[in-house]
Amino acid sequence: MPSVSLAAPLRDALLTADFTYDAISELLGPEAHAALSRNETTPALRRTAADDGALATLVRLFLLQKAVPTASAARALPGLLDRLAAAGAIVQSVGEVAARLDVRPYATETGDLWVVSDLTPGLDGAATSVTGDYVLGISPASSSLAQLTLRHDVGTALDLGTGCGVQALHLATHSDQVVATDVNQRALAIARFNAALNDVEDKIDVRDGSFFAPVAGERFDLVATNPPFVISPATGERLVYRDSGLPGDKVVEHIVRTAPDHLTDGGWCQVLANWVIERDRPWDERLATWLPDECDALVVQREVLDPASYVELWLKDSGHHPATGGGSAAVYVDRYDTWLSWLEDHGVAGIGFGWINLRRRPGITPGGHARELLEWPYDVEQPIAPAIADWADSATAAAAVGPDSRLVLRPDVVQETSGPVGAEDPATIVLRQQRGFRRARQVDTVTAAVAGASDGELAVGPLLDAVGELLEKDPASLREVYLPEVRDMVAEGFLAPDGS
Repeated sequence: MPSVSLAAPLRDALLTADFTYDAISELLGPEAHAALSRNETTPALRRTAADDGALATLVRLFLLQKAVPTASAARALPGLLDRLAAAGAIVQSVGEVAARLDVRPYATETGDLWVVSDLTPGLDGAATSVTGDYVLGISPASSSLAQLTLRHDVGTALDLGTGCGVQALHLATHSDQVVATDVNQRALAIARFNAALNDVEDKIDVRDGSFFAPVAGERFDLVATNPPFVISPATGERLVYRDSGLPGDKVVEHIVRTAPDHLTDGGWCQVLANWVIERDRPWDERLATWLPDECDALVVQREVLDPASYVELWLKDSGHHPATGGGSAAVYVDRYDTWLSWLEDHGVAGIGFGWINLRRRPGITPGGHARELLEWPYDVEQPIAPAIADWADSATAAAAVGPDSRLVLRPDVVQETSGPVGAEDPATIVLRQQRGFRRARQVDTVTAAVAGASDGELAVGPLLDAVGELLEKDPASLREVYLPEVRDMVAEGFLAPDGS
């Protein structure tokens, strides 16, 4: 692994070459750049074949995983080839240099980062498999967690299961101090190097240990984790980046149940996770039993896979499918059958994927916490983090809504109506958000009228009375029926307290 003493000179070389996301995107063009995101390098090779500049050389070396002439590499990485070779980051042969680690730029809202990891497997469909201590780089899962994680300024943050350290790098942009933990020794070394490469090693404390053990007795304002959540029998070869060593979804349950002990008052824990969906039991009923009493909780199920699809996904991910060079068809079928049998024996009907968000809130009375377990496979605004924070504020505000509350319709809410052509009244009224979760809610004429008239001028009670008079409905019964509906509208982000 590269020594942190290499970080500063490598950073200087990357800066000099303009090795940034935007510059690479411009160099490759949209077609080649999109192909590279699909692990296909041919269009990018064609775009850079005649370019001997530093940027094109580094693209071919680190992103396309192609050997480059030693002279070109020396110009792009002046004075670094021997040191990088000694560290195992590159290998030199007669007249050529090839990468042994992936180095790639990563664009964030606050600026460019560089992330070192193990080489991307499966480029151009090449046969590949990964070792147990493989260090994953930027992935769809890490990007999802980055978009989920709240970005308010905090004192302390924890990246639980840091891997290459990409979440810790994000957290360092808005935290005074970050702790990053892992059990994979190669991951720890790479995370330390990435912290130094991005000049934030003074803010990131990388620690060896499992789950919360390295931070016993400590509390954090924000915990972000993409744990090794793959649901498997926990037997045979273990890939540390995805396999916890615990059966089923015990790792996620453990994190959710334990997190409150490591959160400050008002602190958040945000988990990207898989969970078991049992036969004949709603998914949300089971997960609700995990949720701590001292925390508000928003759980969002984004996707569900049947057991067969799930096993296929992860066997291919680890290179065990014969098409990916992972061995014989007989071995693949045996692994497949063993895993599928285990899921069947444990009553697994499906596997859910999504987000678990916990906020520790002091002084919650029994049953007073905000809870929502939401099945939401639809498109959402990204990053979704602001909507997570807004959910917590809305849930708190909804609990206080009464007849004297003054509310306003949120500006992104639109009304959609449908029904027979020429009909006097619509058959269906739907209120739809244009931002955040982009929720939709079917309402009746009373709720639509209240929402449309909510401009902060009238309190909810008098507003319901006015709507009741207009529609010739009893005001008292209208308040009884529709005040809970109004609270739900606030909780879901359609209405907000005036001035919020």
